[in-house]
Amino acid sequence: MKPLTSNRLGVLYATLAYGSWGLVPLYWKHFGTVPALEILGHRMVWSSLLLLLALAVQQNLPELKKLLGSPKLWLPLLLTSSILSLNWGFYIYGVGTGRIVETSLGYFITPLVNVLLGVFILKEKLTWGQSSAVFLATLGVLNSVVALGQVPWLGLTLAVSFGSYGLLRKLIPVSPLVGLTMETCLLSPVAIAYLTFQHTSHFGQNTTLTLLFIGAGIITSLPLLWFNNAAQRLRLSTLGFFQYIAPSLQLGLGVLIYHEPFTQAHLVTFGLIWAALALYSTTSMFQNKATQG
Repeated sequence: MKPLTSNRLGVLYATLAYGSWGLVPLYWKHFGTVPALEILGHRMVWSSLLLLLALAVQQNLPELKKLLGSPKLWLPLLLTSSILSLNWGFYIYGVGTGRIVETSLGYFITPLVNVLLGVFILKEKLTWGQSSAVFLATLGVLNSVVALGQVPWLGLTLAVSFGSYGLLRKLIPVSPLVGLTMETCLLSPVAIAYLTFQHTSHFGQNTTLTLLFIGAGIITSLPLLWFNNAAQRLRLSTLGFFQYIAPSLQLGLGVLIYHEPFTQAHLVTFGLIWAALALYSTTSMFQNKATQG
């Protein structure tokens, strides 16, 4: 019964993590016209405080202290923290400027960006399924360029930044929670300096905004803790299927709640990318089964 219980808990944690990431635009929308950089600064500071608290509760602060004494490990984390802040900032900007549909496109593309990064950086070889999936996704992006007359730069920036972040973090031998805590702590001084010397601060202007700023740390930290719990209980191949929950919910919010445009051209673009993801997921599943014998 224990493995079954563990698996069910893993499914619950994965659903909570990806579900919250999918619904998080509802939170960022409440900031109204507050600049994305100010929101990002508070997100970084409050996240670092809450993650430090989480490490203390889990009695993992000695691991963080050990990391601080190893520049060979935390210096690469300075790079990943910069990439992560870029991803967070552009996502907040996308939600605030009414481009949730395009941000969802970015996270749909991310698994395929991971494949390309594996090819060009890690010199991995593409299977026929992966090659076909990348080709279909490329057609989807090209359709967006031709039919909509614009490059979906925001979605591509989110996909490339998050894919690059994931790749680099895999190469750094630091546990996810300790690494993320270090990343937020490294950039918190920069965030505090920006928040201190900015011309107009919205923090403290009213109770609602102040609580929203503080809550930015909570909605950042909790899903990550849920994700870590899910990753400990589920196989990576199983966890991979949950990653499509978040962009699907984001797309639904953008179209159904915030009434962003979703034309026939959007449908073709997303259709090609969904087909690419279906092909990629199916071939990966069969490949994993073959590898496991």
